Amino acid sequence: QVQLVESGGDLVQPGGSLKLSCAMSGFTDGYRWINWVRQAPGKGLEWVSNIYTGSRSGYYADSVKGRFTISRDNAKNTVDLQIVNAKPDDTGVYYCATGGSDDLQLWGQGARVTVSA
Repeated sequence: QVQLVESGGDLVQPGGSLKLSCAMSGFTDGYRWINWVRQAPGKGLEWVSNIYTGSRSGYYADSVKGRFTISRDNAKNTVDLQIVNAKPDDTGVYYCATGGSDDLQLWGQGARVTVSA
């Protein structure tokens, strides 16, 4: 069964750091795009970042550039999202999803991040 499972969601203080992880399982083909998308309370979905698992560098929304870093570990079949200097506006449920940023396909169940003092 093909699936994505997020982990690492937590409560973090403003200015703090957190790492989210997306574990991929059941995929039998090669490289793919993995996206991180978030949804703040009461708001719509916001694309945050993505990476092609055959590459080492990713892409970022302007709102997170310089604070978020996406990385992949193909040996572990994971894509991580490192958050530093967290802001209250980063609060939300973070999902990983396959596909292009405008054609998201398979989604995980989400990981909740709360940035609050």
